[in-house]
Amino acid sequence: MKQYWQFYWPLALTGMGLVLSVQFQNAILARYPEAVKELAILAIAYGIYGFFNASLGFVAQLANVYARSDEATRRVHLFVAYASVIISLPLCVISITPIGESLISQAFQIETEFVQHIQDYLILLCPLVLLNAQRHFYTGLLVQAKLTGWITLLNFIYLSIVILALIIGFLKGLKPNYVIVGSELIGVSVLICGLLVTKYRHYVLPVIKEHNQVTYQELTHFFLPVSTTGIMFALSRPVLYAFVSRTQDAILTIAALRIAFDFTMLFQQAANQFRHFFITFGETELNQKIQFMQIVALLITLVMLLFVLTPISDYVWGDLMSLNPDLRRLSAEVVIIMCLMPSLIVFRNYFHSRLMTKRKTNGMAIGSILRVVGIYLGAFFLFETENLNHVTATFTLLLGFLIEAVIARRAFNESSKLSHTN
Repeated sequence: MKQYWQFYWPLALTGMGLVLSVQFQNAILARYPEAVKELAILAIAYGIYGFFNASLGFVAQLANVYARSDEATRRVHLFVAYASVIISLPLCVISITPIGESLISQAFQIETEFVQHIQDYLILLCPLVLLNAQRHFYTGLLVQAKLTGWITLLNFIYLSIVILALIIGFLKGLKPNYVIVGSELIGVSVLICGLLVTKYRHYVLPVIKEHNQVTYQELTHFFLPVSTTGIMFALSRPVLYAFVSRTQDAILTIAALRIAFDFTMLFQQAANQFRHFFITFGETELNQKIQFMQIVALLITLVMLLFVLTPISDYVWGDLMSLNPDLRRLSAEVVIIMCLMPSLIVFRNYFHSRLMTKRKTNGMAIGSILRVVGIYLGAFFLFETENLNHVTATFTLLLGFLIEAVIARRAFNESSKLSHTN
């Protein structure tokens, strides 16, 4: 149990640190004129960008599983580089072409002025896809070598740089898109340099060399399903926003969902680190591992409740971030519902991690697709019956997570039966 805590907490703090930068982005935007409008624009822009960037979210797991010899590491690195270029191209098209402008306008039913602001964000976000691919690759190598303490240190350096750049950019009076995206580009670039230095100084390949003959086809078969999982996660928010944008007080509601979802991502990222758990430690001592995961899920939930049910939320969202009272009230109501999220995420990731260990990732893709289908159908029904608001939208998002978790469990059980049969 002790080694689980030593391995997990640096990763959890790393995940939370990465998302913490988003809280500072929201705080900076809250100080601009027409803050609610700026937050809504950022929510939609990052929702679109996230659709492409999230497909790289499992690159760390890909590296952890396959980069276990010199030749395999070289091939995985090349594969990741090529994949990131291919993934970034459609985002570039959306950000600079009239076709992209039309797609954004039709999807979210927003004014031309809004669309132009969104495209201003997207063109700056394109290089970030390439940089994040490299960040995840080197992070996966360090996780494989259990150098999670270094990952935490480097990511908090990244966070410090992002915060400093946000403050300087705001004080200099730069446009919001330059401040928000520029700070992230600078921070990620420094982070990659730190990961490279750490890798060359401390990383050692596993004693047992594996996957010397790994092919790009095999990497693709592993990557496409998990990539689909990431894409479907990123698509969850834009699907909700697309329906919410057609409701009364849409701008305020989207801004509140952005604030609340970004806050709960701090804790979702902590829960997501369990995807590395079985890859690194194997599948022995299952009872101890399950008990550890249950304890962590409970602790995460308690911290979320402590934040939203005490004056801490008023202090953070009011005094520190300067959010207006209506925005704070709606955001708090969303977070209370999202306290159900940690248990769902940990339950799902138990099966995700074991499926990746078995290199049986198709079930993850199916579950993620059905999650988005469930969210779409739920949001559509609520919109048509005029019951869609910040509360029902949040329950719809959680319904999607539940669907995905059930499918992941079923896929794991089926793969286990096949293994026993063989």
